[in-house]
Amino acid sequence: MATGETGFDDVTYDLISVQYHSLKAGHDYGQYVRDAENAGKDDIAQFFKEVMEQDSQRAQRCHEFLRDLGGTDNTSPQGDVSGGSDPNAT
Repeated sequence: MATGETGFDDVTYDLISVQYHSLKAGHDYGQYVRDAENAGKDDIAQFFKEVMEQDSQRAQRCHEFLRDLGGTDNTSPQGDVSGGSDPNAT
């Protein structure tokens, strides 16, 4: 598998990039929703909410792909990182 300049394989880097941008955009859309609501444009606010949900789903899908590629799942407790024994070793 090709490795990019970051030291990560291209697919992992691409997934991380899409996940980051989806999460960042989702954060920004919250302001867009408030702006539309403050302007009395409920239909536009609803549109921004839909876009925000799509980005949230996109970020979650990237997370699942990254986990499947062998990354760590930071949503669950991690093992001992102090150099102790590997809890997954048999």
